[in-house]
Amino acid sequence: MNGPRLCWLICCAAALAACNSAKSEWSKATTADTIPAYQAFLSKYPNDAHVIDALARIVWLQDAQAWSTAQVASTTAGYQQYLTSEPNGAHAQAARDEISTRERAAAWNTAQTDATLKSLTDFLRKYPTGFEADQAREKLKTLTAYRAELATARSQRAADRERKALAKRFSHDLQNVIVLTPDTHSPEYRITSVPMSEQEADAKCVSLKHERQSCKVIQVAG
Repeated sequence: MNGPRLCWLICCAAALAACNSAKSEWSKATTADTIPAYQAFLSKYPNDAHVIDALARIVWLQDAQAWSTAQVASTTAGYQQYLTSEPNGAHAQAARDEISTRERAAAWNTAQTDATLKSLTDFLRKYPTGFEADQAREKLKTLTAYRAELATARSQRAADRERKALAKRFSHDLQNVIVLTPDTHSPEYRITSVPMSEQEADAKCVSLKHERQSCKVIQVAG
C-alpha cells in the first residue's frame, strides 16, 4: 500500500471516529438535557451540525429556569426579575400579566384599607373598570364628597345631551362627567364631575372658568 493511499485511509478513519464521537456526545447531551451538557458539547464540537440545536436548547432551558424561579417566588419582584433576564422570553406576557394582577390587588388593598375619598378615587383613576372598580364606586356613594358642577337641566333627556357635550369638550380636564338625578337637595338634574376632594374641585372649577365654562363646587354624598 503506497503512502498517499495509507494517509487517506488514516484521515478517513480519524474523521469517522470523530463523527461517531460527536454523535455519541450529542446523544449524551440530549439525554441529560441540561445547560451544562449542551455547553460541554459546544466546547468539544463548535463546528458540529448540531451547534444551532444546542444553542436553541440552551436558550429554551435558561428561559424555563428563569420562569420556574419566578413562579416559585410568586411575587411582583420575582416576575420583574424574569422580564429583566428574559425580556423576550416565552413567558414574558404571562409575567407582565402576573405583575399587573399583583399591582392591582395591592392598589385595591390600599384603597380598601384607607377607605378615603382620595384612596378610592386614585384607584378608580388607574383602574376604571372591573369588579373592584364597581365596589369602589359603591363605597364612594357612602362618603361625603365634592364635585365640580358644570350645569343643570330640567329633564333627563336634556341632562344627558348636556353631559355628552361637556364630556367631549372637557375630556382633557375631567376624568368623567355624570348626571345627578333630582333629590332633596336639588329639584334639577345636575351635570357634574365625579367625586373628588374640595381642593381638587376648586382647582377644576378655576380651570374650567378659564375656558369660559360656568362651574361651582358642590358637596354631596357620593
